[in-house]
Amino acid sequence: MGTVSVPMLGMDEQALSFLDGPHLGDGRAQEKILTYFELLKRSDDGWKLCITAFTCGKYNSDNARFFFLQVLESYLKQRYQTAGSEDQQIVREFLMTCLQMQASSVTKDKSFLKNKIAQLFSLAFLNDFPHRWPTYFSDLLQASSYGHVAIEMYLRILTAIDYDVVDREIIHSDHEADRNSNLKDAMREHCIHQLVDSWLQIMTTYQSSQPDIACLCLEVVGKFISWIDINLVANDQFVTALLTFLNSPQLRECTCDCIYEIISKGMEPVAKTKLIESFATVLNSAGVMCPNEDEEGDYMAKLAKLVNGMGQNLFSCYQKMLKTDINSALNCLQAIERKLPLVLRFLSHEDDDISEAVIGFAQDYIGLLKQSPNLTPRQREHIQQMLIIIINKLKYDETYNFDIEGEEEAMFQDYRKQVKIIFNNLAQLDSNMVLMTVHSVLSNMVSQWKTLEFWDVEMPIMLMYMLGEALPSSNQSFTSCKEKPSPLQEMMRLLVSSGVSCHKHSCVQLQVLETVVRYEKFFNTEPEYIPDVLMAFLDERGLRNKSPQVRSRAAYLFSRFVKVLKAHLQDYLEHILKQITDMLVLHSPENGCIQQLLSCDDQLFIYETVGILIVASNFPPERKRILIQKLLAPIVSKFETMLGKLCTEMNEENQENYACCINNAISFASRISKGFSNQQTMKQCGCVDSFTEALKIFLQGFKCPVQRQLIRSGVRQYLHRMVVCLEEEIFPFIPVILENLLQQPDAKELHDFIPLMTQLIMKFKKTISPFLREMFCPFVQTIYRVLSIPQDEYDQVTANEKRLLQKSYFQFLACIVSNNVHEVIQDQEAANFHQVLMTIVEGACNNPDPQIQKICFGILKRLIEVWCGENGLVGFEEFVYQSVVPACILTPMKPAFDLNDAQTVIALGESAQCLKCILDKRGDEVINYLQNEYFPKLQLSPDLTQQFCQAYVMDIKSFKHFLKTFFSSLKS
Repeated sequence: MGTVSVPMLGMDEQALSFLDGPHLGDGRAQEKILTYFELLKRSDDGWKLCITAFTCGKYNSDNARFFFLQVLESYLKQRYQTAGSEDQQIVREFLMTCLQMQASSVTKDKSFLKNKIAQLFSLAFLNDFPHRWPTYFSDLLQASSYGHVAIEMYLRILTAIDYDVVDREIIHSDHEADRNSNLKDAMREHCIHQLVDSWLQIMTTYQSSQPDIACLCLEVVGKFISWIDINLVANDQFVTALLTFLNSPQLRECTCDCIYEIISKGMEPVAKTKLIESFATVLNSAGVMCPNEDEEGDYMAKLAKLVNGMGQNLFSCYQKMLKTDINSALNCLQAIERKLPLVLRFLSHEDDDISEAVIGFAQDYIGLLKQSPNLTPRQREHIQQMLIIIINKLKYDETYNFDIEGEEEAMFQDYRKQVKIIFNNLAQLDSNMVLMTVHSVLSNMVSQWKTLEFWDVEMPIMLMYMLGEALPSSNQSFTSCKEKPSPLQEMMRLLVSSGVSCHKHSCVQLQVLETVVRYEKFFNTEPEYIPDVLMAFLDERGLRNKSPQVRSRAAYLFSRFVKVLKAHLQDYLEHILKQITDMLVLHSPENGCIQQLLSCDDQLFIYETVGILIVASNFPPERKRILIQKLLAPIVSKFETMLGKLCTEMNEENQENYACCINNAISFASRISKGFSNQQTMKQCGCVDSFTEALKIFLQGFKCPVQRQLIRSGVRQYLHRMVVCLEEEIFPFIPVILENLLQQPDAKELHDFIPLMTQLIMKFKKTISPFLREMFCPFVQTIYRVLSIPQDEYDQVTANEKRLLQKSYFQFLACIVSNNVHEVIQDQEAANFHQVLMTIVEGACNNPDPQIQKICFGILKRLIEVWCGENGLVGFEEFVYQSVVPACILTPMKPAFDLNDAQTVIALGESAQCLKCILDKRGDEVINYLQNEYFPKLQLSPDLTQQFCQAYVMDIKSFKHFLKTFFSSLKS
């Protein structure tokens, strides 16, 4: 077969020259290439031109040849299906010529070119087999006689066909799925036996001379086995060959993968169990299942994966057999049990990749035993062995880098998480065994920790920590009866009294802190152990650790420890405050390069901890006030200093540094306030003046012309805390805040401020009504004004900020009506009152966000409940009929109201609630209005009107269902 004969039409040599060399990254060159590519795709004969160019021998550049193949690929995908026999013959001859060119070594193409040719073969197969090219596979097999390069191409083509026809990870349309099913049926009928024979011949022929080809062939077998007759492969001839390949270092990994795919084939459970056990038998007989410990790790990982696959497939068979065939299920269970020794061997392997490969088997086995009412002695022995193995596998490696955790460390942490899951499941299976084992391991460690390496010390403490997740009830097992302590209580005594927290390695120190905080309830029953733990937190083992990561974590853990045990810490308060005084120094630009123990985020926990300790102390209020004032004074002073510098600073970087310091100062003050509670209020502790004086100073931040967003964010945070901690003392500050806010506001600032208003309303309700009446109109008018400011159509940031503000506005109104301070709206001037109502109707009708529509219908419903009925608001009934009823009826009929969207359906439900509320208040009056006035005006048929009114009086659930159907039919 020679070069395809197609008349040479001429190529754009300049465009092709851009495919290589210095022009390749040039934008204009790429544009020229793409333009030429599109021209060839659209041209009737462009693909023929590319075929001739590919085969003529003139163009040897890889990029140019790939370019030609891409043009042909486009033709095969878009137009080839309807091609005439002449064009189909040209494509066929070209593809076979490619095989001949590969075999004759005219070209030595790279893998990406070979794969593209294979893809073209697959595209032709999709269109031509079996009707237009019935000899497709026989032609391929004949061409494979050209030599090993052609055979490699044959296998690449089969791989490409698998990708297009079989690969389950590819999402196919229904049409493609039917096509693929028909193609597989045709292959089963016409050629699959030939293909399987060719695979066996290829593998046995090239196992020594060309192992790469034999491996590629094994991959093909693994891909095709899922849909061909299992007997074509699971026979003496094929299995013998596979066993031979397992003795070849070059082939054994691919052979393991191939056998894995064979045993994973979908089959009836009895037949699959038989298949798996037949493979297990021959592999055992050949010594494959008992590899030497010094075998190469990659092969051992593949073998472990194979054993895991055997087990998991047997588990699946067992579950199915339990429902139909108990005897077969018992045989299957025995088969699973026979694999356990090998699984445990792999699980304990020092290479985590090998161990990880059988974790699925281990988890399934434990899951299976959980379903058993009683464990056999053999099963109990298995799980005891498994527990000891995973305990040892939890140990850190001596090479683990705790300072800079890279990829290796991340992989170990992922592996450790999987091992923890096994531990948890074992604990659920046999809690007593796990508890006693951990107790034993910990006891052995604490008696000799000074002579052990860090990984042997950290692991038992980690096990003890893990018990809290594995056995949640264990944290409730601490008893004040010290003569009969629980196992966990004994472990806590050992841990705290052993001094193991003094181990020199930071990971041990941190794990001790993590564990004592997890079991802080222990200290409620045995508080005498608190001093030792406190010292660990406060010295070089915790907050002063050499590791920044440990110091950071210790700051958080200490806050938790104090929060829970504050009642037991009274005697240590002065000592704690003295120890952490230097950690309360604010970071600021003027500190220069002074090394700080804790980051600003970590300091937040320290300030909160100190606040909790002071508030919970037995000190009289005056002493508490002095201590709190002592904490706040440097914060406020630093705020004033930094604010003064910020307002005069011209350098942007310095401005940002000053603003961050200001924000941190406010945040620290906010966190101190978290020490107060309903039992120990700010007023009871005499600290109101301290925090309100600080607030007066913080509010000066509103006047700063630079770094507005960051500073105002800090002030808002502080205000939220003050609303929680103060009572009416907060009221005088709100007008000041609002006054500053309304000067040159933007959408984001208003949006961020509204949650503060809703917090005030929810806490103070009627008490805040007078203030709300005064500020309501200026506030909402400011919102309207900001929303109406024109914006660039491409400015998506501003558009999103306005959408958020609009939503916040409606949430603000919803908060007012749901907290029964609706008189705030009612008492506005008539024009403003009407404007607010119309914005709610507008939001319900025309806002594209269904969540806003839901909020608006909810507001309308609440207003109807309050203002529509006897002694209701004069004139509101007219508004209901003129605006609310049309909103409920017309909005669902709009094209943008998508009744297939879940959020929109919720909004429709709120609309239904609104209509039902009108019915509750007005009764037959609203039904008469709909029947005689409104629906006739909409030209709704009497039949549909009657259906609506009949559904209207049904229960709300039925009415909602009716509305969805009703409006769907009207819109169809």
